[in-house]
Amino acid sequence: MFDDRSPIYRQIAEHIKAEILSGELAEDSQVMSTNQYAAAYRINPATAAKGLRQLIDDGILYKRRGIGMFVSPDAHDKLRTASRDRFFDDVVDPMVEQALTIGIPLDDVVEHIQRKDGKST
Repeated sequence: MFDDRSPIYRQIAEHIKAEILSGELAEDSQVMSTNQYAAAYRINPATAAKGLRQLIDDGILYKRRGIGMFVSPDAHDKLRTASRDRFFDDVVDPMVEQALTIGIPLDDVVEHIQRKDGKST
């Protein structure tokens, strides 16, 4: 599950986010505990706790004292919004800049995208 590209705690957080976005983890569903993550992936419990704490701080998970951690009711929407914003910042904005730099009219870009989507005008 883990690679060397980013810290393990971030990979844990990203894995949980992906499960929420895919619908594997629904709102108010319980996630594995710190100790369960540590045992399942053979990592230090403090590393697992750091990843889960990040999600709690971001409002993606919430704690029920003595019971465990759960997916926040609005987690899916928060994650979709953040992913959408990141997509525009990382993909669309640089594409628009590049198109304008090389002289491609934005109407041509939109038309190309619509053809790919099967919605040619």
